[in-house]
Amino acid sequence: MRPETDALVVIDVQNDFCPGGALAVAGGDEIIPEVNALLEEFQVRVLTQDWHPSDHSSFADNHDGAAPFSLTEMPYGPQVLWPAHCVQGTPGAAFHSQLRTDRADLILRKGFRAKIDSYSAFFENDRQTPTGLEGYLRAREVTHVTLVGLATDFCVAYSAMDAVKLGFGVTVIESACRAIDLDGSLASQLTAMTDAGVVLA
Repeated sequence: MRPETDALVVIDVQNDFCPGGALAVAGGDEIIPEVNALLEEFQVRVLTQDWHPSDHSSFADNHDGAAPFSLTEMPYGPQVLWPAHCVQGTPGAAFHSQLRTDRADLILRKGFRAKIDSYSAFFENDRQTPTGLEGYLRAREVTHVTLVGLATDFCVAYSAMDAVKLGFGVTVIESACRAIDLDGSLASQLTAMTDAGVVLA
């Protein structure tokens, strides 16, 4: 059993990010047995859940003529326009049925503000609006965060680098993650995480 100061944060293991979903990550469901095993090892366990309103500004459908995976400028910077995914209350937003959600101490929903996306489990994409996760982990006296989930090069990487900035020790278990790999984003984000001080295990 891991010490109480070490938290497991499971990022977005939801139907829309698994094969057959609206924004499927190749092999996204393959990580679930390892994630479930890790949930048994940790005493502090958090699941994050992408939770978008249907009019979310990051959806290509909500921008006339915009193609999915194209880039646009938002007030907070560049934003990838995604296929509509993880819409609140839909089957796609639900956790994968094989994920042991009963092991979670906290389920943190993110991306619910229509005007701003939220890759990181700690901050919205303006890099300033907190989700509340930091406060929860501090209250639990956590000093180290281990991250797994979907996708390596977006929500996992952003969460990992924010956790480092907040002063946590951070490990990403690569075998329990899968990537979107949009235009080489996996390689660049693995380098960025390593440079930031994230341990890739």
